[in-house]
Amino acid sequence: MASGSPRRYDLLKNLDWNVRVVVPEIDENSLPSEPPESLCVRLSVAKAAKVAGMDFYKNGSIPVIAADTIVVVDGDVLGKPADEGESLMMLRRLQGRAHDVLTGICVIWGGKSRSGLERTRVNFRALDDDAVRAYAATGEGADKAGAYAIQGKGSLLVTSIEGDYFNVVGLPLCRLGLMMEEMGRKLPLQWGAFLRQNSPSV
Repeated sequence: MASGSPRRYDLLKNLDWNVRVVVPEIDENSLPSEPPESLCVRLSVAKAAKVAGMDFYKNGSIPVIAADTIVVVDGDVLGKPADEGESLMMLRRLQGRAHDVLTGICVIWGGKSRSGLERTRVNFRALDDDAVRAYAATGEGADKAGAYAIQGKGSLLVTSIEGDYFNVVGLPLCRLGLMMEEMGRKLPLQWGAFLRQNSPSV
């Protein structure tokens, strides 16, 4: 897994996959006039390619999975907040309205590559400033795009979603499974046994 995200790690472990974490160093800044959709796909491809080029991987026998998740509101990209002040700013923008969570995902395996984009619409309840400050003070959203975690205390902020819940956590699992199928690994082989028997790590 070309990511240091503990949420993505946990999601893959829940599939009973043997996961090795390798965090690539890449420039995550957007290009001039780059649409958010292109940004997160480009970064996921760059992360996967960086790990796939490392010496330990060069035989291509194990899959490299990379993802990049961003929150978009009014066309603006909200990444991970730099501090609590930025968390407050993000939460105030998101409260009482809808936003999009975009994840670019890339898989490289056995000389094949697949990439794609998942979009989920998330609706937030209206919050007064005391609630915004109280949630930011928990620190839960400090390392997460949009400054919240739908799988934790932030679940109380979300009234509804349209799309893949796991995408909001950070990794669209169904899309990942479909991409693995496109690469020749049918669904019955994705529930752990195939990967454990044939790959030292994911």
